[in-house]
Amino acid sequence: MDSAALSFGAVSSSFFCNSRNPKFSCVSSNPKPASPPIVRCSQSENPHLNSWYPLKPISGTAFSCTAVTSHHTNTSGSGNLTASTAAAAATTRAKLQLLIQEFQSLTVPLDRVKRLLHYAELLRPLGDSLKSNDSRVPGCTAQVWLHVELDDNNKLRFLADSDSEITKGFCACLVWVLDGATPEEVLAVKTEDLAALSVVGLNRKASGYSSSRANTWHNVLMSMQKRTKALVAEREGRPRGEPFPSLIVSAEGIQAKGSYAEAQARFLLPDEVKIQELVNFLEEKKIGVVAHFYMDPEVQGVLTAAQKLWPHIHISDSLVMADSAVKMAKAGCKFITVLGVDFMSENVRAILDQAGFPEVGVYRMSDERIGCSLADAAASPAYMDYLAAAAASVSSPSLHVVYINTSLETKAYTHEVVPTITCTSSNVVQTILQAFSEVPDLNVWYGPDTYMGANIMELFRQMTAMSDEEIAEIHPKHNRNSIKSLIPRLHYFQDGTCIVHHLFGHEVVGKINEMYCDAFLTAHFEVPGEMFSLAMEAKRRGMGVVGSTQNILDFIKERLQEALDRNVDDHLQFVLGTESGMVTSIVAAVRKLLGSVKSHDRAKVSVEIVFPVSSESITTTPSSSPGEAGDFLKFPVIPGVASGEGCSLHGGCASCPYMKMNSLESLLKVCRSLPHDKENISAYEAGRFSLQTPNGKLIADVGCEPILHMRHFQATKQLPEKLIQQILGINSE
Repeated sequence: MDSAALSFGAVSSSFFCNSRNPKFSCVSSNPKPASPPIVRCSQSENPHLNSWYPLKPISGTAFSCTAVTSHHTNTSGSGNLTASTAAAAATTRAKLQLLIQEFQSLTVPLDRVKRLLHYAELLRPLGDSLKSNDSRVPGCTAQVWLHVELDDNNKLRFLADSDSEITKGFCACLVWVLDGATPEEVLAVKTEDLAALSVVGLNRKASGYSSSRANTWHNVLMSMQKRTKALVAEREGRPRGEPFPSLIVSAEGIQAKGSYAEAQARFLLPDEVKIQELVNFLEEKKIGVVAHFYMDPEVQGVLTAAQKLWPHIHISDSLVMADSAVKMAKAGCKFITVLGVDFMSENVRAILDQAGFPEVGVYRMSDERIGCSLADAAASPAYMDYLAAAAASVSSPSLHVVYINTSLETKAYTHEVVPTITCTSSNVVQTILQAFSEVPDLNVWYGPDTYMGANIMELFRQMTAMSDEEIAEIHPKHNRNSIKSLIPRLHYFQDGTCIVHHLFGHEVVGKINEMYCDAFLTAHFEVPGEMFSLAMEAKRRGMGVVGSTQNILDFIKERLQEALDRNVDDHLQFVLGTESGMVTSIVAAVRKLLGSVKSHDRAKVSVEIVFPVSSESITTTPSSSPGEAGDFLKFPVIPGVASGEGCSLHGGCASCPYMKMNSLESLLKVCRSLPHDKENISAYEAGRFSLQTPNGKLIADVGCEPILHMRHFQATKQLPEKLIQQILGINSE
């Protein structure tokens, strides 16, 4: 025969009807006409066609084969070759390849859309009783429902539906590929296997985040695999393990699940007396407060509430803290209190001096040193040895890109060894790419965060597999050849780690893969490579973000706003891949957005923040008799550095012990002592650097220059001319 009409409907219908479970019953009062015969090519020049081809070929396509037909008469007869047995003969991988071949033959996006709409008509509707929040597929623009069962033959049975016809077409294809497969076959399919099935240009936003229904290929697959794992574990009698602790925020309130979450939630609704006491001091003495996202929950709870009464309180990542302090000084604040680690108060002091506010006092929150594992790594002899190699390289110019989470001394000393620019987790990639584009044959030396350096390198390796157009969207001056050429000239320090982000290693990633693979994933750029790769994969399908603390907060707000705009019941689950102190700002932002919607027409939308704390990361308190220590010992995890909250001997802390040295008591002590009792808090003052660099310059002056270089880059998207001259060894003085 010259051509064959191959029926998708016949195969998919038999898949849905071949189940012992009544939920999958296909009894209908209005049966459809019998499907056309299935055509099998027993001989063909194309090996892929020597199979049961379920999809209708493009009109006009012809191929030669010896056909064997099978009519859908009585499936109970053993002598009949039915569509279900034919489909079972084809492996899941073979069916996926046929589906890919079909879509690759459709080069015009509109043709793919039409094909999806055709398949949507063939997908059997899901009963209303199976359409619930529990069966919803997260992350899809449309509403998608998925029902999964494991039959007596250890085969997966899938039913799916959507309120969007295009999305329903995606579901139809995936159900056809995986329905009737073994758990091993379902779990073997990777999201990258579906890349050829995308519908390019469908609902793509200019912002770069794609809410395209094409993400349905990936998100439905993730849900299929997650539910497959759960069913297999249930059948084998294996516990799936305890879920991570989490906080659920809705219009009705906040629900804590697990001891760790209870400890975090305890201070989300702070004591009104403490709030008013703090605000009275701040107003009377004109004190501004800048605090990092990683503060103790009690401190953040009070500060977040106090912001409504005193405008000069700002909670942010480290970059914005100094900028906020300058704005507060311009608004008339006489003192700035800094809740963070010591390099943050140093930066605030130096930037205020640079901005012309030397009279504004800057105070830290402890009379002891508040360190940082990353800042300490950059101050080590090993780091200076690392940069000595850069200084010794005279054959090509060098630039040192240093993470802003380092001391002013480090910035000053390194700047005199190798020209230096600071960066943040949100701008480091753009900074490095811009430097490579502006300076030929440049070597870039990044530090001190080893994980971030490795993640940047991995990102660039991934970019070598992108098209030039995709790379240009990231940076307009680069293409595949330029990315390949810069990789050997990018170096990163091998011995610098944040003890918080070190937590997100093998055990945590394994549990996320097992239980949260269909959730939104957030990850700071400082996490280990396994977590980075997981979040990057989620990012590619619109389900994740990798970046700074502010990037993470913005991502959660954007996804929530999209859910509110859809105005349908939804539950958004976010895995928080950074320090747990972020939760206070997240909860405040979520509650604000939920409160902005009129109650009479509001859908029920909730947000769940998951803390991926490893099992070894829980510090328990001793049992106590009734009445001992009041409510304090009701919580197995107690916030505070003394208890080692969330810290693991096997690596990392869910809460930074350095940040927790900033207490509410210290803040109130400083406020009470200002301005007349400064002697009582002299150890709290962030002093100026009077020391000089090896070249005889003030540390404060030299250390600020890399920060100012970064600010110039942020404003202009170009490296400052002074820095380029420093890189090229041109004396500009």
